[in-house]
Amino acid sequence: MAEPFNADAYGPAAAKLLRDYRLFDLGPGTPVEAMRATLRAVTPGDLFQGKTIYDEYMAYACMSGLWLYFDFLPESHRISQSIPSTTGSLWHGIMHRREPDYPNAKYWLQKFSSHPIYEPLQDYAVQLAKRSEGAPEIFVDPSDSWDPFAFVDLCEQYSGQSSDAEAFCQQIQRREWELLFDYCYKRAIRR
Repeated sequence: MAEPFNADAYGPAAAKLLRDYRLFDLGPGTPVEAMRATLRAVTPGDLFQGKTIYDEYMAYACMSGLWLYFDFLPESHRISQSIPSTTGSLWHGIMHRREPDYPNAKYWLQKFSSHPIYEPLQDYAVQLAKRSEGAPEIFVDPSDSWDPFAFVDLCEQYSGQSSDAEAFCQQIQRREWELLFDYCYKRAIRR
């Protein structure tokens, strides 16, 4: 199984924001209003405190992810739609999937054929499926590659059902967020 997410690996500002584990709704969720002022005050410089930011777009992708983490979809959307890359499109697609605007999510996900987080995400989903009751059959073959469109369909199918399948999708969605945030954070400071 994959390494657990360690918020401390991303510096003190991220650790403070991400200290409480959240399993996101498949839908829009309810914004964590207690975090709004804190998120508004955080800049990429704060988030990457003491580190040189070499890729500003990736730093802002982390900011988009933080807003999404606390269910502030419009704020996440404003940032992700301004990031002209595969990664920006992926954050954008995830946000629309949660909105839920499933066709728009697929529109943004079809703008690229793959992303570096897809392979570890598929590995995670397969391992999770082996241990989970109610895991959709789509995740049982480890030779398959990640299908973001099928995942959009699953989220649409199971959202709001309070079922084992919904919990399974929520865990995958959480891992997707972790992998994408990690990817963006590391690329923001990598030369």
